[in-house]
Amino acid sequence: MSKVLVVAEHLNGKLNAATAKTVSAAQALKPDAIDVLVLSDAPDAVAAEAAQIAGVAKVLTLANAANAHAIAQVLAPQIAEIAKNGYSHVFGPSTTFGKDVMPAVAALLDVGQVSDLMAVEGTHTFKRPMYAGNAIVTVEAPANHVVVATVRTASWPEAAKGGSATVEAASVNAVLPTHTRFVELAAGKSDRPDLQSAKRVVSGGRGVGSAENFKIIYDLADKLGAAVGASRAAVDAGYVPNELQVGQTGKIIAPELYVAVGISGAIQHLTGIKDAGTIVAINKDGDAPIFEIADVGLVGDLFQILPELQQQLS
Repeated sequence: MSKVLVVAEHLNGKLNAATAKTVSAAQALKPDAIDVLVLSDAPDAVAAEAAQIAGVAKVLTLANAANAHAIAQVLAPQIAEIAKNGYSHVFGPSTTFGKDVMPAVAALLDVGQVSDLMAVEGTHTFKRPMYAGNAIVTVEAPANHVVVATVRTASWPEAAKGGSATVEAASVNAVLPTHTRFVELAAGKSDRPDLQSAKRVVSGGRGVGSAENFKIIYDLADKLGAAVGASRAAVDAGYVPNELQVGQTGKIIAPELYVAVGISGAIQHLTGIKDAGTIVAINKDGDAPIFEIADVGLVGDLFQILPELQQQLS
């Protein structure tokens, strides 16, 4: 009997789309049941959203003031205790949240973690990328242990809505750490879509030239209703904060439209966008590697091309 526990990711009372993608991966196991676990100080609104995901049998809530902020050392002991209630698999998204929490869960359950799960071959056999996505390997987890895995959300669609799962308050007898506490969250505020779940993304690279010039990227993104991303070179140069970095050491994304502006296309960056739908590249160097994978390529000065594009979009 296989039974999957999906750890929900949420922020400010809203469920992150990564959770529905993780449910989609869980569905590929064809399990007997999929439950979603919501940890929060006030989980009701998030739980109601999770209950609408098709294929979810039950939504479990753990309401605790300590869960007001997503601190791995606080959440992991609670998740591990819930996982002991007959669950064969514990899945979380391979996002910043999941990469922080799930290894701690695996350690508490004394199992190795399967990272960046991108395909399901069997109940304990999975495919995952290696070497910046240049190799796909098949891994097999021990059959007699719970499987703890992070799901590569760029490889899975969001599970459909329309479900009507029951919501149940759970309780655990877990010892929470006292040596870790929340101090503050330093995060940029933006009205733009979240980079990891956006349908459209406009990214800028070293070719943009400066932090001041990056305004042209933000302007195009606003016209398209898109999120803003950047290459590692742009981040390292200080043009934008590192939470906008797309690539192997940044965020792995799969938008329907990805516009790469002034980005040469290093392999580490291409790893982060390999599952994107349509890729548009704008670069003055016609030999840039980005053009090898782009669906649409524009060779020219980005400071001439982008204003023309914006004019067309008006």
